[in-house]
Amino acid sequence: MESSGSPLKDILKTSLPAVVDLSSQTLMWTAEAIMIGKISASAFAGVGMAIQIIILFFAVLLTFVVGSSVIINRHLGAKNYWEANHVLGQALMIGIVMSVMTALVWYFGATLLFKLIRESEPIAQQSGVLYIRIIALFAPLILTNFIAMGILRAAGETRVSMTLNLIINFLNLFLAAILIFGLFGFPRLEVKGAALAVGISHSVGTFCTLYVLRSRKVKLFLSFRELTTPNFRTFERLFKTGLPTTVEQLCWAFGQMVMTGYAAVLGIVFLAAHQVFMRIQAVLTMVFTGFSLAAMTLVGQNIGAREHKRAEQTGRMASYVVLGFVLLIVASIFLFSEPLIALFTSEDAVVQTGAGILRLFALIQIPKALNAVLSGNLRGAGDLKWLMYLAIFSVIVSETIFAWVAAFPLGLSLWGIWLVMGLDEVLRLVLNYLRFHSGKWKFIQI
Repeated sequence: MESSGSPLKDILKTSLPAVVDLSSQTLMWTAEAIMIGKISASAFAGVGMAIQIIILFFAVLLTFVVGSSVIINRHLGAKNYWEANHVLGQALMIGIVMSVMTALVWYFGATLLFKLIRESEPIAQQSGVLYIRIIALFAPLILTNFIAMGILRAAGETRVSMTLNLIINFLNLFLAAILIFGLFGFPRLEVKGAALAVGISHSVGTFCTLYVLRSRKVKLFLSFRELTTPNFRTFERLFKTGLPTTVEQLCWAFGQMVMTGYAAVLGIVFLAAHQVFMRIQAVLTMVFTGFSLAAMTLVGQNIGAREHKRAEQTGRMASYVVLGFVLLIVASIFLFSEPLIALFTSEDAVVQTGAGILRLFALIQIPKALNAVLSGNLRGAGDLKWLMYLAIFSVIVSETIFAWVAAFPLGLSLWGIWLVMGLDEVLRLVLNYLRFHSGKWKFIQI
């Protein structure tokens, strides 16, 4: 494994491009949300629910992203590049098949999906269904690119993935403004325009990513032979390694949908305010994920190179760095709480409701950021079942039961939902800290 000699330099070199990369996607979604929010609160809420459904399906594909990434990083650390490229091809093969199946579910099952989450606002439901169905037309390319870029990023090629994602998201932003509002003589398409912008830009990005993977300018190379020749032993290994992460992410996505459903029961104003928080949270989560990803990559490759002490040093350094970043973020939210809410909607009721809760939201980011890095450390070491069981417990107990009790029987409404989320983050932070510092992860075989 190539190393700069300093865990801090390794973390910054890998994490900062990843932060820009991942944040750019979420900032694009945020910019799109602001544009849609100018249409109506119902359109804003409907598209927000649609994106949560999409993210839920993305969680399934994480089986191949995380499963392959953990294995690939071990091979890269041991300088076994042939095996790393083999796993890349097999993961993309399964991912392509899964992306086609997902596209069919999105297109033909969009209405049913909204009924399952009990979205009762007719206009919001119509906006969400329209958005998902248009995205479904581009889904095979979008989802294939999600897997390919995820593997590239997790292999430490964060500068490359950053460049690709910036191209995609600048194109997305440009097209979204034109198609949503009908600029430069184009028709005003509103929600339909937002979905078309996503589909077109990510389809272009897919071909760019495939070109990079065939260029031999990065650590990994996509062999068409590996892409088209199934190896069932590798499939089994990918599923075994990646399935706990898929279950974990499905749990988190389900928990978010449950709490969004609670917010919807509280009323359209609370739902819109909650969606604003979720949009801001999505941006911040990508920042934290950049550091988490760096920790996962470096810990995994160090273990592959049998440098366990350095793996531990790198994991600790990632926690110190993300703590500094999150404290700056919290201070900024405290200073600009009301203007931040007003970016997403001009409706006074939503702004007033959201501004009061935003400072609680800000404090929650401290344990959330540290949790992200500790989870990345454990994921890079292959301690995936621990993270899965912790997610199951958290979603069932905190995000489903306690959040309902706080919001309704205790009458705390949206305050209660976010207060429970904060307490849950603190509990998991303590448990993940104890798990990492126990050192059991050093002996996990992948």
